[in-house]
Amino acid sequence: MARRPPSGETDLFAQAAADRLRQRAPLAARLRPRTLDDIVGQRHLVAPDAPLRVLIEQDRLTSAILWGPAGTGKTTLAQVVAATTAKTFVPLSAVNAGVADVRGAIDDARRLLGEQGRGTILFIDEVHRFNKSQQDALLPAVEEGLVVLIGATTENPFFAVNSPLLSRATLWRLEPLADADLAEVIRRGLEAEEARADDAAVTAMVSVADGDARAALGTLEVALSLAGDGPITTDVVERARAGRLLHQGPDAHYDQVSALIKALRGSDPDAALYWFARMLEGGEDARFIARRLVILASEDVGMADPMALVVADAAARAVEFVGLPEAQLNLAQAVVYLACAPKSNRVTTALGRAREDARAGPRADVPAHLRDAHYRGATELGHGEGYRYPHDDPRGWVEQDYRPPQVAGRVYYEPSDHGAEAALAERLRRRRRATADPQDGEG
Repeated sequence: MARRPPSGETDLFAQAAADRLRQRAPLAARLRPRTLDDIVGQRHLVAPDAPLRVLIEQDRLTSAILWGPAGTGKTTLAQVVAATTAKTFVPLSAVNAGVADVRGAIDDARRLLGEQGRGTILFIDEVHRFNKSQQDALLPAVEEGLVVLIGATTENPFFAVNSPLLSRATLWRLEPLADADLAEVIRRGLEAEEARADDAAVTAMVSVADGDARAALGTLEVALSLAGDGPITTDVVERARAGRLLHQGPDAHYDQVSALIKALRGSDPDAALYWFARMLEGGEDARFIARRLVILASEDVGMADPMALVVADAAARAVEFVGLPEAQLNLAQAVVYLACAPKSNRVTTALGRAREDARAGPRADVPAHLRDAHYRGATELGHGEGYRYPHDDPRGWVEQDYRPPQVAGRVYYEPSDHGAEAALAERLRRRRRATADPQDGEG
């Protein structure tokens, strides 16, 4: 029968194992900030007197969703909370936790509160991976305040998190790290490893990181191994990236994406494919390209071809679902589609006009006939009185004022005659004419 080691001996073995794991941990894990002052970036959340910092320091953080791209500090913020709170901090990962784990954590929280009067913070990483039933299991405990939920997600929480759960949490948005912040992260890594890198190499590592601190430190760690005792140069960084490096540097990086956007806007699919290929071969992050395509689909194609946004969004999702190299085909299809699509920037200009009135124009109340009339007592207040239901009209619309008088008659959206927008233009002309003179009908 094997000898069971004494408890003291077991503790020594566990400590030795933990020490060795720390030594072998990736550079990003070893450099993870321990305090709010150590965090690089996210100044809108963690700078002195910033709202999230105040709540953390006062240990008054309520349920929260931390939303942002990979490598922006979501897990780091959660661990800082764990180090500063008087509550019990319970971490779970949605990758391997199920409903039973969630219910077990809630039961432990209830017992701890009853026995010791101590609250619980439940941190769920990758919370978007929880399905509806798993998220529903959290709702009662969050609603009654039994646990303070901190969920971390890279997905849009308005789509990935149940509405009832999201409505009971504060949404904190984390932004990709700025270039200066990434350079600081790399500098800290160099200091920790007692290594050197020239300025061009640091710039190269920043350029390929795309706002992701973990990616920057991952590139640095590989470069450190390849450099040996020598300094890190751009050649070493290129080798660390398996040749996928922005050879042209950050200025040309922005020049190339500018060329891609202008080729797409100019309806030249061949030029757009060339610049797309140049960017891929230069090591550009496919997610960055995908984001630019989604933006252009609304900014420069708009209602001239409403399917453009659907195609661009599908390509962006394919990047996350499929990954490179295969996803380059999905992106190339989107590039060709967007280049060949009819163009219109009328949605962009319409939004600009509307925002100008919203900012500078007179503040007007919602007209009575447009106000919510679904709650008890609304009718007595006159809410909804005079509202005409468009579906009661055989045309599917009615002549009716939908704006306060202060901005009545203002035209924001003026469709072009390009693509699908031409039909919209004629339909809107008829309706606006009928609204101005109801005797004309829709014409």
